[in-house]
Amino acid sequence: MKPPEKFAHSLLEGDHKSAWDMIHRQMNEGASTLDLFEGLITKAMRYIGELWENNEVTVADEHLATSTCDYILAKYHYLLREKNGNPSSDKKKAMFLCVQDEDHYLGLKMVHILFEENGWETKFMGPNLPLEYAVSAAQSWQPHVIGLSFSLSYRAGVLKYYIEKLEAIETEPTVLLGGRLLATHDFTQYGSERTCFVPSLYQLADWFHLEQSGGGQVVK
Repeated sequence: MKPPEKFAHSLLEGDHKSAWDMIHRQMNEGASTLDLFEGLITKAMRYIGELWENNEVTVADEHLATSTCDYILAKYHYLLREKNGNPSSDKKKAMFLCVQDEDHYLGLKMVHILFEENGWETKFMGPNLPLEYAVSAAQSWQPHVIGLSFSLSYRAGVLKYYIEKLEAIETEPTVLLGGRLLATHDFTQYGSERTCFVPSLYQLADWFHLEQSGGGQVVK
């Protein structure tokens, strides 16, 4: 059994210890946060999604896997903060949220952790945030970047309104859009020339490189 599949079964069983042992082992072998998130956790969650689509696991199983994975991410995030410390308040700021009725948040949580690891001050608003509250929070905190996530194709129309309203804020934040559908579908029609589409965490790593070097689509 490949590591992502083994990790997935630990999540489905709610086995926090086994799942964390796999993470800890790969950390000791030199795996980066990007390696763990994209190469292990993301692949495991996609595998669980395939099992669900084939009726091999139940909705309850999927929820248990999600809660177990959430625990693993929280523990990993805590260790990163212990190692690196909290980012200072003079850093660039990034805010993360899922559009209304979108409850799949693990991918966005990984993006949030990667931003913090790269020195950003962050706020993670979680799943299912209505647009009016997203706009209000962004106007108040004035982030340089707003990360959006969605995985339900029928909500694409709502996504367009989120991008329009958030990009129209006076401070002109950069909107980053992510989600599993971006790897197989073109959603550029729902954004603007300013919107950044990030199909995977590897593309996000490229974005970090461009932003830090001052090239490409960078924030103000």
